[in-house]
Amino acid sequence: MIMRVWRGWTRAEDAAAYERYLLATGYVGYTSTEGNRGVCFTRRDVGERAEFLLTSLWESWEAIGAFAGDDPSRAVFYDEDDRFLVERELTVTHHEVFAAT
Repeated sequence: MIMRVWRGWTRAEDAAAYERYLLATGYVGYTSTEGNRGVCFTRRDVGERAEFLLTSLWESWEAIGAFAGDDPSRAVFYDEDDRFLVERELTVTHHEVFAAT
């Protein structure tokens, strides 16, 4: 199994709206892709910003490719991300999962 990790930041006042937006876009995109084995979307408020950490579990590189396209290291963005994000990682990290519950 492979864990995919991405981070992005919004203004604190936009955090709740971005949560709703992520659930309607990213969450659906991740979980409706065959080979996805789970997601965890988290938020941490830090001063005037909110940090979002998204992790997802995938059964194979092929499954990640079905979600992310030809370059699995590139982050996937949705139409209105520019409206919310003040900073974002353009790439993701991948980690081989060797133990999980």
